[in-house]
Amino acid sequence: MSEAPRRIAHLDMDAFYASVELLRYPELRGLPVVIGGGRDAHPVRQPDGSYRFARLRDYVGRGVITTATYEARALGVGSAMGMMKAAKLAPDAILLPVNFDAYRQISRQFKAAVASIAPDYEDRGIDEIYIDLTHVEGESRELALRIKQAVHAATGLTCSIGVTPNKLLSKICSDLEKPNGLTILGYEDIPARIWPLGVRKINGIGPKATDKLAALGIDTIGQLAAADAGLLQDHFGGHYAAWLAAAARGIDQRAVATRTESKSISRETTFERDLHARQDRAVLSGVLTALCERLAEDLKRKGYVSRTISVKLRYDDFQIVSRNLTLPQPVVDGAAILHAARECLKRVPLQRRLRLLGVRASTLEPPGAATLLRVPTQGELFA
Repeated sequence: MSEAPRRIAHLDMDAFYASVELLRYPELRGLPVVIGGGRDAHPVRQPDGSYRFARLRDYVGRGVITTATYEARALGVGSAMGMMKAAKLAPDAILLPVNFDAYRQISRQFKAAVASIAPDYEDRGIDEIYIDLTHVEGESRELALRIKQAVHAATGLTCSIGVTPNKLLSKICSDLEKPNGLTILGYEDIPARIWPLGVRKINGIGPKATDKLAALGIDTIGQLAAADAGLLQDHFGGHYAAWLAAAARGIDQRAVATRTESKSISRETTFERDLHARQDRAVLSGVLTALCERLAEDLKRKGYVSRTISVKLRYDDFQIVSRNLTLPQPVVDGAAILHAARECLKRVPLQRRLRLLGVRASTLEPPGAATLLRVPTQGELFA
């Protein structure tokens, strides 16, 4: 008997952190709202019961945006952007602090709702999962609609879902009709639906690779699929060139990893432009802090502490370097992870510009009587 064709869904909550905040402050619906402020951004209740909200124009510091509503994104504001830069683009946007306790609670609720319909899913973070629908009874659209309705009933929030034969295509499709989108796609639909898209739509092709491809006259996924294999290998190396060619054709054999035990947890981001350790120190500091905070939340959500923290850098020439630090005591706090990451960075050459920064926690174990590292306040890299 032949195996059933794979049906893999990618579910992405719509502007997750911002949407959770709008549940608490519904009067902000339809307004540009940015999440990422500190304690100074907490709304202040007025005598009449209304709230006075902080504005982005009043922010001073090195922080970066965690997420933003679609109205703020329309003004050019986006995740991982420096607050000060965002304030120039959208000075009147509402600024709210992050509230990870609320986000974790809603995250658990939406995943439980999904599991009640399709129990085999891969946790990819607080706001997204891959779901294996291959052996779940029902037609793909009907199943996806049931999942969307269950998520909304459990959380009051919307999500976007792509259902395709693999993870790579589903990740692309969940983003095509946001917010509250649903896209069903088969291999036969790739030429019409996927090939006209820009190459950046493929998860794993960042700004630098996009620019290099553009210099070769390759702007769309279809052009990448038709590109000469030798040309790609000359400019990107054998391994990455082979992956580019396969991805452009929608080929991805990765399984949905439903294991509950994690060997490591990581967070990384590819920059919109290459950054320099000295000239862009404030931006890098904010990005590193945000990555460590998100990694800490992932660890807490999955019930782990970590004894080894690593950093990963990709330079502007695509070279990748990493450094790790094994700690005397396991950590789970964002500040302790940040301190360890900075210690790793002290052992990395930082003369070249950077296009990617990542932080990873490994040597994971259940939390015990862990003593978190004290965090120095001066003389730190990217501080």
